[in-house]
Amino acid sequence: MVLTGSCPCPGSWSWAHGAHLHLQAREDPNSNGGCGPGHMIDVSHAKQLLRPLMRKRRAELAAALPDHSLQLVTHAAALPLSSGAAVGGYCALSGEADPAPLLRWLRRAGHPVGLPRMDGAKAPLVFHRHEEGWPLQQGPYGISEPEARSPRLHPVLVLVPLLAFDAQGHRVGYGGGFYDRTLRALRQSGRICAVGVAFAGQEVEAIASEGFDEPLDGVLTEAGFRRFSANLAPN
Repeated sequence: MVLTGSCPCPGSWSWAHGAHLHLQAREDPNSNGGCGPGHMIDVSHAKQLLRPLMRKRRAELAAALPDHSLQLVTHAAALPLSSGAAVGGYCALSGEADPAPLLRWLRRAGHPVGLPRMDGAKAPLVFHRHEEGWPLQQGPYGISEPEARSPRLHPVLVLVPLLAFDAQGHRVGYGGGFYDRTLRALRQSGRICAVGVAFAGQEVEAIASEGFDEPLDGVLTEAGFRRFSANLAPN
């Protein structure tokens, strides 16, 4: 059984570097419960264990690919967007795949761009329109946000930050659930496309999904745009 992390007990997990990271939790038939042989760790706990490993991996990738954000722009035309469709972006934290040059390209191509604001610790994020040069303010967790007076915007394509993703469109974020709540709310009000923005090396073999996890429809990396949903069509 493949999970997103592993029990911290010796011998219970393997890590290998290749085309992508590989994390595998294994069962042992001699189980006595707890964090011992034969105990498959809780999915949420597995993700907690995976996060610091992927933060380190992402930092290595960011150092190795200083022009990553510009490489993303070269694949912008592959995004499933119809003329004038609104896009939800984000302000990158240190080490994150930075969509800023991509957002500039999208604005110049005629797509309204919004950035998220927190609307409460357990509420979905709310997107507000943002143009180059408009002021930003520091929100919770040190993330730059548009001002509340900026017009609200309903995106049909949302760029999503992440720590890890797999080939089925599962994603590991930071544990707060903000994007899961946001994507769920947007999907309930209409069809949207969720696109992870990442380094190609953030792919892992498999991520165990929980009931509240919202999948990605695609991912954009320096290698190009990759679809996960067979039904994904331009908005």
